[in-house]
Amino acid sequence: MALKKGDILDEFKRHSQCCGLVIKVMGGGEGFAKIVCCGHDLTEEDLVPDTEIIRGRKKGSLLPAVILDEKKLYPGSCGLRVMIIDGGAGFTEIHCCGHTLTASSMRDLQYGKMRGPEPEPAAPAGTA
Repeated sequence: MALKKGDILDEFKRHSQCCGLVIKVMGGGEGFAKIVCCGHDLTEEDLVPDTEIIRGRKKGSLLPAVILDEKKLYPGSCGLRVMIIDGGAGFTEIHCCGHTLTASSMRDLQYGKMRGPEPEPAAPAGTA
């Protein structure tokens, strides 16, 4: 099943006794298979039209607004990019394009810090 940008998956839709993972698709997703969280498989059956504020969602090591990016580890993939909206204490992995994405797929964003200078090019620069 393919996901598209803007799709939202909510673990509470079918599994009310879990951590309540909510994920929003930010891009890619043509090769999506499933998300494994709290021992459950989240699939197209867990798509919701909008997020609901529900008490009882348990946050894990993946805090809200964290982005998992398939292209970071697998440049030739469909480029699934998802954002954690809420929950996630039981998050294990995402299966997409035959690859497995875990917390190691998190983008290297450092909120509140300035970007460093751009690295110098290895080749000589200038006009000839």
